Amino acid sequence: MEDKRLRAPAAARNRDAILTVLREVLPTTGTVLEIASGSGEHAVHFAAALPALAFQPSDPSADALASISAWTAQRGANNILPPLQINAAAEDWPSCAPDAILCINMIHIAPWSAAQGLVRHAGRLLPAGGPLILYGPFKRPDRPLEPSNAAFDASLRERDPEWGLRELEDVAALAAAAGFGAPEVIEMAANNLSVIFRRRSER
Repeated sequence: MEDKRLRAPAAARNRDAILTVLREVLPTTGTVLEIASGSGEHAVHFAAALPALAFQPSDPSADALASISAWTAQRGANNILPPLQINAAAEDWPSCAPDAILCINMIHIAPWSAAQGLVRHAGRLLPAGGPLILYGPFKRPDRPLEPSNAAFDASLRERDPEWGLRELEDVAALAAAAGFGAPEVIEMAANNLSVIFRRRSER
């Protein structure tokens, strides 16, 4: 039988560091919607470590959805829901009621409309206090861009002019307009950040 599991080397490198953050910011129970789950390796790792939570993976790619399902079956994970086909930039998303939303390494490898859609839908779906958790490289106004991130940004823009590292201030402005408070920023390895926005009680 064909093995449909995809493998992303970065997932193995960053999953434990991200898990450390998730243990601190996720609710103890509920559903975590992951946007742009890719191979599904993050979802199965987090689900195994956090069995009291249900994980709802998603991706726009049919190959990614097949990979997520294959990883879930291979690991025998019973707290991972069937993956949803979600394009972050779409006007409408499938029906879901997450308690937290997680997005790893997407908004710089997608058009700005994907970030806009992600934050807009997160503001609509999350309950008061619910976290929107982003992970990846960002530009920040108070410091020069690290050489490795500058090279990465240039390579992304060469591949697609709509891609590239996002200004953290711009993402924070989107979040504020969607009903989120100021971001909590956690420095991560390899010049990445975990950025956590929490939905305000009033929109």
